[in-house]
Amino acid sequence: MILFITMITIHVKNDRAIETPEKKPKIETTEDDKQMGESVEEDTEESESVIATEDPVRDFLSKNVRQAVQRFFHRELSVISIGDSLTEGVGDDEKDGGYTGVLEKSINENEHLVTIENFGKRGNRTDQLMKRLEEEEEVIHGVENADIILITIGANDVMKVFKDNFTDLELEKFTSEQIRYEQRLNQILSKIQELNPDATTYLIGFYNPFREYFPEIDELEYIVNSWNDIGLDVTKQFENTHYIPMKDVFENSDIELFADDNFHPNHVGYELMAKRILDYMINEEGEDERIQTDE
Repeated sequence: MILFITMITIHVKNDRAIETPEKKPKIETTEDDKQMGESVEEDTEESESVIATEDPVRDFLSKNVRQAVQRFFHRELSVISIGDSLTEGVGDDEKDGGYTGVLEKSINENEHLVTIENFGKRGNRTDQLMKRLEEEEEVIHGVENADIILITIGANDVMKVFKDNFTDLELEKFTSEQIRYEQRLNQILSKIQELNPDATTYLIGFYNPFREYFPEIDELEYIVNSWNDIGLDVTKQFENTHYIPMKDVFENSDIELFADDNFHPNHVGYELMAKRILDYMINEEGEDERIQTDE
């Protein structure tokens, strides 16, 4: 995904001279001071340990959920992911392959249950993904032999409208492009079912990365919601095809979920994506039956 937004950034430089601190007289440390210091160090180490062990996906994979995963992945499955930079894993500061890498490690932690191939490509729009499904032998072969197909696509279609009309943005331009987006999404899912009618396909929705920085622009929220609605509606027209909402995962979070580019998820963001995807994969039989976890 490529962000095309022009912003004026003001850099404030602190020009204060670095002063060398004067030597201060040595202060004698009492036994009580030492004990207090040791107590503070222990508390700090304990806090750092708690932070270091926090892992949304690991916490999600409790004993019962692990059993559910093993029941769902009852045999070794072939999973492929196709689409844009969200599938490629751009922004993952741990270089772990984004949500696909997190899924593979989590599911295969105790037993090898899945093999995941990642065909994500930064900047892909729906028209480009369609072309890859028609021309790239590696992608075609992957789809033909997959049991499960994960897709992230559409955000770059929105970005293209921003780029092409930045000086004259109107809501109507997004609306007219929506029609073409819906047509291309239909073509993509039709092609996938043509290549592999037995695979289970999941279309992953996209989030609004501008929510935090431009909360006053209601149109941005409307655009993301309406394009996600199209994704949901289109998936309902195909067998073995499901829609996974992702927008709410990145809203109202108390922790930082975005990479330095303020657009792609960081590793924690990808972990939360993997958690949501796994939740839907396990519970695909009924959208109202969601695994309850301690958030």
